[in-house]
Amino acid sequence: KQWYQRRVAITAGIYNAEKRGKRQVLIRPSSKVIVKFLTVMMKHGYIDEFEVVDDHRAGKIVVMLNGRLNKCGVISPRFDVCISDIEKWTTNLLPSRQFGKLVLTTSSGIMDHEEARRKHTGGKILGFFY
Repeated sequence: KQWYQRRVAITAGIYNAEKRGKRQVLIRPSSKVIVKFLTVMMKHGYIDEFEVVDDHRAGKIVVMLNGRLNKCGVISPRFDVCISDIEKWTTNLLPSRQFGKLVLTTSSGIMDHEEARRKHTGGKILGFFY
């Protein structure tokens, strides 16, 4: 439950900073999953860049925003998503087919739903952004 609250706080922090027109946001604590989630967002141009700050504790991440993000969120629990169900999840969570990404954790790593479909692999759903 505590991990879920942290994940929600992270996506809510990014979303709120974006809505208020901030250029950057500080996320703490840091984790490998959060870094991979942000990497997928950066790859698709929804955030500019981010920097992991090692404070010898739990760590911090400074995220540079670019104003492209409309919404991001986490899905808890991490539901199993097989390849045939990806379409159903995108329909339920994203505003349109050409817009936004689902983030899945698979046996091949953390990736968006389109890459998972290309690699023909399912996994567990982490969250979404658009």
